Amino acid sequence: MNASEKAGSIRFENVIKNYGQVTAVKDLSLDLEPGKLITLLGPSGCGKTTTLRLIAGLEMASAGSIFVGGKDVTNLTATYRNVSMVFQSYALFPHMSVFENVSYGLKVSAVPSAETRERAQDALAMVGLAGFGERLPSELSGGQQQRVAVARAIVLEPEVLLLDEPLSNLDAKLRRSVREDIRAIQQKLGITVVYVTHDQEEAMAVSDQIIVMRNAGIEQIGSPRDLYLQPVSAFIADFIGDANVVDCDISDVKDGIAEIQFGSASYRIAIEGEIPTQSRLVIRPETIRLSSYSESCRISGEVGYAAYLGNQVQYTIHTELTDLFVIDNRMDGYFPIGSRVSLDLDDSRLCLVEV
Repeated sequence: MNASEKAGSIRFENVIKNYGQVTAVKDLSLDLEPGKLITLLGPSGCGKTTTLRLIAGLEMASAGSIFVGGKDVTNLTATYRNVSMVFQSYALFPHMSVFENVSYGLKVSAVPSAETRERAQDALAMVGLAGFGERLPSELSGGQQQRVAVARAIVLEPEVLLLDEPLSNLDAKLRRSVREDIRAIQQKLGITVVYVTHDQEEAMAVSDQIIVMRNAGIEQIGSPRDLYLQPVSAFIADFIGDANVVDCDISDVKDGIAEIQFGSASYRIAIEGEIPTQSRLVIRPETIRLSSYSESCRISGEVGYAAYLGNQVQYTIHTELTDLFVIDNRMDGYFPIGSRVSLDLDDSRLCLVEV
């Protein structure tokens, strides 16, 4: 099975999807490279699942154009698009064996029986289920059922594989294992995958590119690293990972450097382009270094909450300006509730965002 040669690009041109008076997707334009794993991420109701269903042909656009692999599929139903989808519920046939589930689409498409058997066996081997063909879905774990659903989708050798909240029915430890499997399969096949989730960690772990959606539109597109280190708005900073988004004063801007005041402390931040009219300072919790209180410190505070989690300690620090959430990974000290502490911020990890 060599799906990499068939990996399809995806393009949306000013796509709108209305349900009566409600706009679920508004004026969406996208151009997604083939062979990548792209995640649609956002809170409930932001339009990510509707966007996925528009690619699949399970919903039809109210306006605009959709292209898959360079072909205009705007008015084609799901049957006529070379796209496969793995649903949140897996949608396996309970009375059919694993092999019968995986080969079902090939049989419906009248693929010769010898080729059907070979492709189904290859797909099961690809997802680590060789030898499981005679079992029923009820005899498998949740993670194994998810892999059967993926095998049933990739056996059709689609240009694009769509995954709708594929790990939501699994417990936390199993989610981590299965997401690694999905990423490994995508990279081995070189297939284009569009993945929908509301889980930020999940998106960060598997994606080449993340599209963060909000209010039926796109808030930001970028790699996991770009979104975390260079959020364009307070919403992105707060939604991708943990962040302290706080007020600050900008005292000077020169040669790509902004000098900001956070209370009595001054920091220099590298910037690109113009600073938004209304800006706030983003402080990631792991970039705050705590130490015992010193009168000479720039920022001081008191520990209001402390939670030891084995590999880190999480704190809430009350300062004269605001409460700050701090993650300390050093594990070489512990500040109990009520302790006075000094805080030091890493200038290189600070950024300014639009409110």
